[in-house]
Amino acid sequence: MQQVFEVQGMTCGHCEKAVTQALQRLDPQARIVIDRPQGRVEVDSQLSREALARAIVDEGYPVAA
Repeated sequence: MQQVFEVQGMTCGHCEKAVTQALQRLDPQARIVIDRPQGRVEVDSQLSREALARAIVDEGYPVAA
């Protein structure tokens, strides 16, 4: 299932990599597309929206509701 998150604070490639790795640790099979200028993270995963959002927040990037 595809989920789209509005993520704040991603300003560089390191930020993008950190979010990607956090999500892949949770679901190694997830397909992740990040649009850093727009602050959008698209995740195709079977995990719940809450679990995916928590992984992003735990990495230090606020997720808009």
